[in-house]
Amino acid sequence: MADVRLTQQGAAPQAVSIDLLLTAAGQLDTSQELATAVTIALLTDGLAAEDDELPDARDPNRRGWWGDLDAGPIWDGWPIGSRLWLLQRTTITGAAARKGATTAQVKSYILDALQPFVDRAIATRLDVEVVRAGAERIEASIVMWRGGDRILDLRFADLWAGIAVAAPLEA
Repeated sequence: MADVRLTQQGAAPQAVSIDLLLTAAGQLDTSQELATAVTIALLTDGLAAEDDELPDARDPNRRGWWGDLDAGPIWDGWPIGSRLWLLQRTTITGAAARKGATTAQVKSYILDALQPFVDRAIATRLDVEVVRAGAERIEASIVMWRGGDRILDLRFADLWAGIAVAAPLEA
């Protein structure tokens, strides 16, 4: 079964709305399946680990996607989502901070969320670059490789205030 293509609706400062993209014939667009799968992996709230510090100490909700409850038997243990949501109340810090650089945490969460693509040989390598692009802005670049071929190139222009995805490469 093919994944349907997602598109960003508007540019809200606090949230991004994602919608299904239709073709000119009114059918669901199933192109860019890999970009859709990666976008879902990053934009879906992944389950926080038991030792993760939650953004609100008064709220014990570790989130995660309800479909992951049976991920083991159904999807061979491939949980969907990232833990980027854990950083929603975090101040962007440098390497000298107690927890280290926020950009390093973002990169780690992105790599964790995308590792199943490598584990299942969909990609052979991931290149992730995360940079602080201002006082309250983090940008991320994700390049996915299969052998020597670049199969996906996503740019998250403002990972902090709302996620804006640039157009991926055509496969």
